[in-house]
Amino acid sequence: MGRATVIWAVGYAGFGLACTLSSTPLLYAGPRPGPVALGWAVTAVGALAAAVGTAVVRHGPRPVLRVLLWMVCALAGIAAFGLLMDVITLAFGQGVDSAAAAANHVLAAAGALLLAATARSVRHLPAVSEAPAPTAASKQVQLAACAGTAAFLPYAVMKLIWALGGTFAGVSGEEMLAVSQRNGASGIWLTLESWGMDATVLLATLGVFLLWGLVRPWGQVFPRWTLGLRGRRVPRWLPLTPAVIGAASLVPYGVLGSAYCALASAGVVNMRRGDFPSSSDALLVAWIGVAAFAVHGVALALAARSYWRRTRSHEHERSNAATPTKVS
Repeated sequence: MGRATVIWAVGYAGFGLACTLSSTPLLYAGPRPGPVALGWAVTAVGALAAAVGTAVVRHGPRPVLRVLLWMVCALAGIAAFGLLMDVITLAFGQGVDSAAAAANHVLAAAGALLLAATARSVRHLPAVSEAPAPTAASKQVQLAACAGTAAFLPYAVMKLIWALGGTFAGVSGEEMLAVSQRNGASGIWLTLESWGMDATVLLATLGVFLLWGLVRPWGQVFPRWTLGLRGRRVPRWLPLTPAVIGAASLVPYGVLGSAYCALASAGVVNMRRGDFPSSSDALLVAWIGVAAFAVHGVALALAARSYWRRTRSHEHERSNAATPTKVS
């Protein structure tokens, strides 16, 4: 794992250097590209990861190196911000703002996973791995899942009103469809809206399904309708990967967006009305959206942590007591 991390780090640093020297922006603020010079930050993250990874391979995951690994992992996670939106736009037939920026999101996310795995890996004596029986999350985590589900209800109602042709916040469904067309929405997206189905509501439904799969026992075993996989244990990475990506994207967006909306509500900053009749209408819609993302993102993070802890094998639990040695 340590060597794999070093290989990734060298490649990531080279990717950042090549994009910077070719004046290709890697970081975006919405649809607007950021300064090309920020590409040096990507190069620096890769170089730092290579140095720390090499030290781990040579000397093993010592406490100081573990801390550095987690620090670089956090930096890679920040660089991966926006991956969820790339996946969503591609899933509905829309293009990404920049192929290089999307590649940066993918590479950074892969690096964050490798760095986290390296920080946790130790070499230990072989042992029989026994997966624990499927269990439910604690009551506190399930209450968080309830909150994460309820937070999407106002958002879903608002979107469905528009999708069905109604009016909300002074804007009709026809006007919202025209806005989507003007903003370059894909044919799939527009077709769903013409059928009265909002694409973001469908994604929210998938998010709620994932959330409850993480906190309930049925999320650890393949269901009956999966034929050959029926009754087999679900690989841990299968639900945890989208959960981590979702939480890492929704929490910052929701928390920062909520802070901005709070400042706008207090009159400290002005909320641009955009496509809405007034700033108050735009603020109402913004509150509904960012509150849903913030609460659901936090609930997803708590559920993912609970799922990860509940599905650890007994072999992994014993390895935590082993003496750290070199990571291969």
